[in-house]
Amino acid sequence: MEGFNEWKKQADKWLSQASQQWQKHAEPLCSQAQEYIQQVPPTQIYAALAVLLLTSVLFQLGRFFKRQKARTILLSGLSGSGKTVLFYQLRDGSAHLGTVTSMEPNEGSFVLHSEKSKTGKVKPVHLVDVPGHSRLRPKLDEFLPQAAGVIFVVDALEFLPHLRAASEYLYDILTKASVVKKKIPVLVLCNKTDKVTAHSKDFIRKQLEKEIDKLRASRSAISTADIANDFTLGVVGEPFSFTQCQNKVTVAEAAGITGDIVEVEQFIRDHVKS
Repeated sequence: MEGFNEWKKQADKWLSQASQQWQKHAEPLCSQAQEYIQQVPPTQIYAALAVLLLTSVLFQLGRFFKRQKARTILLSGLSGSGKTVLFYQLRDGSAHLGTVTSMEPNEGSFVLHSEKSKTGKVKPVHLVDVPGHSRLRPKLDEFLPQAAGVIFVVDALEFLPHLRAASEYLYDILTKASVVKKKIPVLVLCNKTDKVTAHSKDFIRKQLEKEIDKLRASRSAISTADIANDFTLGVVGEPFSFTQCQNKVTVAEAAGITGDIVEVEQFIRDHVKS
């Protein structure tokens, strides 16, 4: 016990000497630092503190947004293509026939109806049904920055009468800066394929590509003062094909009324992981 007490006294003595030596060397340094700070104009000090604070805030924001993965899927397309029916099928497993299409975006965050019986944690999807009326299409731009994917719905039954309008709308989406720069995937969904007289997805794809090729040629001939579109499509001198897009564009089939939406759900889960 006496040996321990002796050792403790020696340790306390050593710590006291070390503390005194540290203070002896630190005092001149502190004095020099204080003199230097007094010589620096206050505006420079405030500017340095502001830069440090701003750098810290930007760093934290960068980390925050990096963790936030896009979980929004947009349903777009002409009015009457069946977007709202698909929305309810994905959410409730029901077509909700007789529902009046809203003039405002129909949106919600939910677990897909087909996944509600799954065990374990299933992450919800934020789905937005954007009205197809021409005057309301700019609302699409409000959601594109958060989009993980776009589903462009085409009426496979009444396709040819609306070919031009559908092609123009799709062209506008594919040339948006937010879609091109972020390479947002687009699914061209041929809906109502349960009907006997509906066109096949291969026919619809070819007709859309031909019509977009015409649009590309006509719009490129317009004066450069027309800046309605941010990017041009395709390869110069070659017929347009969806494979030429910088973002991935695929074509699939569905039947919203009957609930045949497997390819829609697959597209969603390919880009919004559960």
